[in-house]
Amino acid sequence: MTQKPQAKYLKDYVAPSHRVDSLALTFELSPRNTIVTAISECSAVDGESRLVLDGVDLELLSCQVNGEEWQAVEKTPSSLILTALPAHFELKIVTKISPQTNTSLEGLYLSDGAYCTQCEAEGFRKITYFMDRPDVLTTYTVTIIGESKYPYLLSNGNKVQEGSLEDGRHFAKWHDPHKKPSYLFALVAGDFDVLEDSYKTKSGRDVKLALFVDTGNLHKAPHAMRSLQKAMAWDESRFDLEYDLDIYMIVAVDFFNMGAMENKGLNVFNSACVLASQETATDRDFHTIESIVGHEYFHNWTGNRVTCRDWFQLSLKEGLTVFRDQEFSSDLGSRGLNRIDAVMAMRTHQFAEDAGPMAHPIRPEKVIEMNNFYTVTVYNKGAEVIRMMHTLLGEVHFQKGMQLYIERHDGQAVTCDDFVNAMMDASGMDLTQFKLWYEQYGTPRLNVVTEYDNTKQRYIMTVTQRHADNDPVKAPLHIPFKLELLDEQGQSIPLLTQQGEIKRALDITEHEQRFEFEQVATKPVPVLLEDFSAPVLLEYSYTIDELLHILRFARSDYARWEAMQQIFMIAVKSAIDSGEYTLDKRVLGALSSLVKTLEGDLALLAELLSLPTFDTLASQFETIPVEALVTVSNAFESQIAKALQQDLELAYASLSDTGSLEAHDVAIRAFKNKALYYLVKTDSNLVEGALDSQFASDNMTTKLASLKAAVSAEHDKMAQLFSEFDSQWRHDPLVMDKWLALHASLPNDAVIAKINALYDHPCFEKGNPNRVRALIGSFARNNPAQFHRIDGKGYELLGDLLIELNGINPQNASRMITPFMSWQRFDETRQQLMRAQLTRLANLEGLSDDLYEKVEKALAQ
Repeated sequence: MTQKPQAKYLKDYVAPSHRVDSLALTFELSPRNTIVTAISECSAVDGESRLVLDGVDLELLSCQVNGEEWQAVEKTPSSLILTALPAHFELKIVTKISPQTNTSLEGLYLSDGAYCTQCEAEGFRKITYFMDRPDVLTTYTVTIIGESKYPYLLSNGNKVQEGSLEDGRHFAKWHDPHKKPSYLFALVAGDFDVLEDSYKTKSGRDVKLALFVDTGNLHKAPHAMRSLQKAMAWDESRFDLEYDLDIYMIVAVDFFNMGAMENKGLNVFNSACVLASQETATDRDFHTIESIVGHEYFHNWTGNRVTCRDWFQLSLKEGLTVFRDQEFSSDLGSRGLNRIDAVMAMRTHQFAEDAGPMAHPIRPEKVIEMNNFYTVTVYNKGAEVIRMMHTLLGEVHFQKGMQLYIERHDGQAVTCDDFVNAMMDASGMDLTQFKLWYEQYGTPRLNVVTEYDNTKQRYIMTVTQRHADNDPVKAPLHIPFKLELLDEQGQSIPLLTQQGEIKRALDITEHEQRFEFEQVATKPVPVLLEDFSAPVLLEYSYTIDELLHILRFARSDYARWEAMQQIFMIAVKSAIDSGEYTLDKRVLGALSSLVKTLEGDLALLAELLSLPTFDTLASQFETIPVEALVTVSNAFESQIAKALQQDLELAYASLSDTGSLEAHDVAIRAFKNKALYYLVKTDSNLVEGALDSQFASDNMTTKLASLKAAVSAEHDKMAQLFSEFDSQWRHDPLVMDKWLALHASLPNDAVIAKINALYDHPCFEKGNPNRVRALIGSFARNNPAQFHRIDGKGYELLGDLLIELNGINPQNASRMITPFMSWQRFDETRQQLMRAQLTRLANLEGLSDDLYEKVEKALAQ
């Protein structure tokens, strides 16, 4: 690399030199020679006569100012610089681009015969020269001209005109009345099956809804449509926010770097996040689709109508909207299970990011490649920061803050501070200290020490907060600490202090604080950090008996799951320290009791039976003991299977579902699938029949669970089931992604050879992010024993792929490199092997900015 990419800094923000009062775009579509004409009305700010426009991989055909070809133009590889400009002018720029050869999936590209755009974060500059930044908002009028084989020509806003042209082509003209930044621009042209419906808003307006899918997939669209209607109704009832255009469109495409994109009025989705039928999608898929459809719709106000001033403020829209989609899922389904999902994402991915070379605040201070900051920190930790505000303020004041935020900033590009200030002004609560969460990175630790004074019936709790070594914020954070105290009978004890009863949460605002609770008749068991009320690591010396008490009596489903997770983690650490891989009989007894009674939510029971993930267990160790973690986890699963075999057989045989998506049936499937996962590890007589009957099901959740159970235990039927699945579903790439992912989880040394062979399978394509994530992403994330094998072949497999992806799709490559980022947390041998792969990448000719930033930071550790 001749010149290293340069970092950009939040502190260097400068407002745009010009306003763009309107933008008219005309696209004459052609696979290799699309002509883009951009006509904008521009006004200088403070008399500025120099204008710098962003542009990459563009062929400039013409640049006119007020109708005349402009001579004062300088072109660079990434910009077009105009000088000696008047104060007000019309700028007309004509460029030529090649969608067919655009494999980066940014800007305008061809996807399976359809034109599609992805402009967030900086893809619009691959379409035309423009100030491609989120604080340049303008109204868009878009004319699309295409061949008749592309019957649907779509863009943002409302369609205002369409017709045929004399040369056999046709056109459509769209106008979006709401000002937006360039990253929200969208264009789609293709031939689709269309599901149409409508929604009547609370004010009585009829909104047309249209969902565009590949031909033949219309039967997989109704769930996404229902999810959209649910989201629109929920946003009106919970946040008093109503949709603002005449039409809302969703287009599903198979080649897409992200899950979905919230372009104003025209969402573009990865097909994996839209298409679902019970024959092809699991219950988890249905839940995910509902959540993502909701997320993108909720962006209409939190991201589109009010957007980011600059990309350092990304969590302003993403953290807030993730919180909103989590609440949507929780209000419509199980709050406990949704909270478990959110916390698992934090512990499995975000805590690792906080501890690695890419650690950053939810509002980063510097960036080389903006695509690298679409992270679990910005999204998921950002959502936890919003949730903490909600906890501190309560629902009523939080909603007042939301209303004030939108009233103040509708149609503007703003900052995270603007959001927090609206919350403060609406509630009267001082959140000045709380704002430090936007600057802090690394995961804070809370240490809790308790004592009980039987004479005074007083329970005393001392909470100490300390911060990670890489945390630039050394001042104490404002942390809401939710708490329940359980008495000997499992009843909740009121949190009475001399200042009154605590209803919501303790306010942790100092490095060390002492809390005294009165009228506590017996020594309680504390449920600490209830519902994960802050994204911190908790240090408290629970006993197994205390955790079993919480498991039995806590009011929060999440707290019960958390207690079981803590029990497993204590057991794993104890086993590794002692070398005795035996699970405590009290734990096995508690699990047996849960299965025998089959009380409550069976989906929650399935989670209670699940050991923590490898990454969650690894977070408990300074140096990750790979072989020991894999061995003890396998040993514990085998012991659970053997101890609970009879209970699981009886429970499995007693339960049946109708195959519906009702919560009751979903929960039954979740439990039965977990039971089969364990039983296949035993000599149970029902296993072979259960594998066959489940695999024969026309419900994908049930069918896939059979194959997963067979793979996990390397059952004799595994090869047969893999072959039959391939024969049945080879025509459906999204279903085959599940097949690829299960191959990647094979728990034996042949898995790498198998993956290399699957590169030649008709369903696999390295240019498709879905296929790559399914096969190699699943291998690196979910098969620690083989990815981290001591001969380094797992690392070599990923390194080889990253080198290929660097030239095909740098953005996807950057996302795939994550498993290498924590290389220093492993033993010396594995460190050297991972570092060798990172060094290969560092020495690569033509290393993309996306990979350069991560490789440089990883090697600089």
